[in-house]
Amino acid sequence: MVKNLLGAAPARLAGKIVTPGDERYPRLRSTYTTVGRPAAVVLPESADDIAAALRTAREAGLRVAVRSGGHGLAGTGTNDDGLVIDLSALHRVDVLDRGARLVRVEAGARWAGVARALAPHGLAVSSGDHGNVGVGGIATGGGVGWLVRRYGLTIDRIRAVDVVLADGTLVRADAETDPDLLWVMRGAGAGAGIAVAFEIEAMELGAVGYAQLVAAVDPAGETLRRWADVSTGAPRELSTSVVLASQGATATAFITAVVASGDQRTVQQALEPLLETGEVAVQRAGMVRYTDLVPTAHLHANAAQMPSSTTNGLLTGLSRDAARALVRATTAADPVLVQLRSLGGATHDPDPAATAFAHRHQNVLAVASAFPPYDRDRLAVGWAHLAPHVDGAYVNFESSPDRATFRQAYPGPTGDRVRDLWKRYDPEGVLRPRAGS
Repeated sequence: MVKNLLGAAPARLAGKIVTPGDERYPRLRSTYTTVGRPAAVVLPESADDIAAALRTAREAGLRVAVRSGGHGLAGTGTNDDGLVIDLSALHRVDVLDRGARLVRVEAGARWAGVARALAPHGLAVSSGDHGNVGVGGIATGGGVGWLVRRYGLTIDRIRAVDVVLADGTLVRADAETDPDLLWVMRGAGAGAGIAVAFEIEAMELGAVGYAQLVAAVDPAGETLRRWADVSTGAPRELSTSVVLASQGATATAFITAVVASGDQRTVQQALEPLLETGEVAVQRAGMVRYTDLVPTAHLHANAAQMPSSTTNGLLTGLSRDAARALVRATTAADPVLVQLRSLGGATHDPDPAATAFAHRHQNVLAVASAFPPYDRDRLAVGWAHLAPHVDGAYVNFESSPDRATFRQAYPGPTGDRVRDLWKRYDPEGVLRPRAGS
């Protein structure tokens, strides 16, 4: 198969195809969660290279996986016996118009590199919460980051996308030239085409407020409910993330708070209500640069170092039953790792029909993970009590996508439109994810 593949490859891909005998192969075969054994990995340096890789895969009869950063929980950035298109060489970041705060970011860039490139211009894009995460996955799926309540989702600020379709055609998707493709690329892009670069409206940002807090969580979860109430009513500058951990029957909340402002008084006023949610201790508080939150120290190769099973759900708020379910999942004999992220603020501004991410009224994202060897069974048990309370889901935090999780991520008419557009832009399903196809 490798010999057939190399024979079918055009000259422009010379030196850009990595096969199992190449010393680079061990560094490129896997994602963050999944060991892969692809027949080859292609490292394109242009849209034409991507098109050539797609043609090569078609001629060799290989299925295709596309990778930007490789942090996708479902492991779809690699495969076995197929062709992986690794976009890591496409990592330019350019400021197109400083006055309009318009930047162009290639899909293979990592968010640490984006933050570092934009910082001298006083700009930032709200991205994921780890610097090693690739731009392409977040910017086609959603984008819940440290600035989410002030900035919105990453996709909410995307104004145009350069896309290579499954047939190798390069197109520009924007509001004038191809609004349908722009719509689906912002929230469900993985099944429509391969994003090459994004034009994104950045925000003005210098220093930000930062705090790490620890709070005891009562068995009824009232501490979590107070956190949710504070987050919902907070100024948009405040975004928070909570990790729940347990020792036996006792749960603890580790809260990270980011205030998207360089004004210390604004930061203090935003953080103070969090101190009233329960028995809260401050581990660290101060002003930091945004680049400190997604530092280049995060950059590393992905070698399946974090196998796990993960699922998630969106909630309008935390009811008493939902809060108890979160504590129960955390403190069970076989606990799961639970993370909570505050939404609301700017995430509620867009019309639910404006992008393929239709969830514009929920205030909390709950994510649960379990780890081998019994991760799938443990996750199913831990999530069962919370599942009845969720109202939608985020596609990027699902490790086992199927038709049910597709319906959660893309409910009702949104899902119908996503499927229709996937079939329009990729009628043979070359790029289509397993779920919803």
